[in-house]
Amino acid sequence: MSERGVIARHAGTVLAGQLATMAFGITDTVVAGRYSQEALAALSVGAAVYITVFVALMGVLQALLPIWAELHGARRHADVGRSVRQALYLGVLASIAGVFGLLFPNALLQATEVPTALQQDVRQYLGVLALALPPALLFRMYSTLNQSLGKPQLVTWLQLASLVAKVPLTVWFVFGGLGVPAMGAVGCAWATVVVNWVFVGVALWLVRTDALYRPYAIWRPLERPHWATIAQFARLGIPAGLAIMVEVTSFTLMSLFIARQGTLSAAAHQVAANLAAVMYMVPLSIAIATSARVSFWLGAGDTKKARGSIRTGFRMGLSFAVLLACLVLLTRSGIASLYSADPEVAAVAAGLLAIVALYHFGDAIQALCVFVLRSYRVAVAPLVAYCVLLWGVGVVGGYQLAYKGLGGWPAQHSPAAFWLASSFALALLALILPLILWRAVRRFRPA
Repeated sequence: MSERGVIARHAGTVLAGQLATMAFGITDTVVAGRYSQEALAALSVGAAVYITVFVALMGVLQALLPIWAELHGARRHADVGRSVRQALYLGVLASIAGVFGLLFPNALLQATEVPTALQQDVRQYLGVLALALPPALLFRMYSTLNQSLGKPQLVTWLQLASLVAKVPLTVWFVFGGLGVPAMGAVGCAWATVVVNWVFVGVALWLVRTDALYRPYAIWRPLERPHWATIAQFARLGIPAGLAIMVEVTSFTLMSLFIARQGTLSAAAHQVAANLAAVMYMVPLSIAIATSARVSFWLGAGDTKKARGSIRTGFRMGLSFAVLLACLVLLTRSGIASLYSADPEVAAVAAGLLAIVALYHFGDAIQALCVFVLRSYRVAVAPLVAYCVLLWGVGVVGGYQLAYKGLGGWPAQHSPAAFWLASSFALALLALILPLILWRAVRRFRPA
């Protein structure tokens, strides 16, 4: 099979699973939106906080992909198993930190001036989701392992099955019935808890019994912490996790600052943010597949084929980015109406989706660059670029434009101000990160 075929098959499988996982958020958004505008607004704020915590910690664990893919490419199977077991220590620490953050969100909610009427519902929502975080992170490690081995199919089947369970549970818990009271946005969280624990249990059973994992002897007694291995994880994982945290907190701060504009703006922003996240799954899946392939060839000692994989991945990613941006631009009104039955919310959301189409192109380029850079062990430079542009230009610039005015523009008092500023920040990233990647590839020397 050609390199394009290998990457396409891997990316397509990952995409199906990622979309199934993202459909959790779509399900929650649609069901909460049908329940009430207040439930959708609470979900918007609560989901933004949860995603910030989860994705930042997930980034630390997902940065293990190039490490395991290199070991796989070098055919060091026993080392893959040992590395996975050592990563469990990292997973435990990440879970403890994440649960603490979800149980005590008051400082963040108050600092960003989330309306008092929303805060209680948001705290309840996050308190329940704290129970869902540990299995979510453990499943992410399982997913990363499969991606590094070039075998994401089992993960995808589990993610699709979890969606089948998630949809009816969400409807049931949100609206109530059969002895269960209507819980609104909190019902979305309880459905996630149930699904996460069931399917991480299935994943662990597969690691124990499936022939795919037998050569790696993963299911052996856990060794004591090997600090050199854990330090290797940290050097790549911590900057990668922080970079993703910056990326996601730029989204989170947008949601929290927009919440002060009222439930209409918060609900419309939730629609735009959810669709932007779904669209991001396409370049993310291609980036994961490309990174795994690049790392495999680097582990095998073939730098020429690694560069060929980069070119192939970028051609695929940019083609899909253009296609999706045009599709959303042409169908934005219909998409907004599907998300919300409220005509006011749909109208405001349709305007935001026009900006999302522009936003997506820069988002796709930066995703491809960041994942491939990790294959070359470059994580600090993207972190610095994220801090300056996503926080400095995107969030601060958006706040200025929304509430104080910027340049010759008066204060907009609209969620569109944040989306415009963030789109500009991503455009700058799309210019800077390819230069960093080009330099890293040219300077790379095999170990």
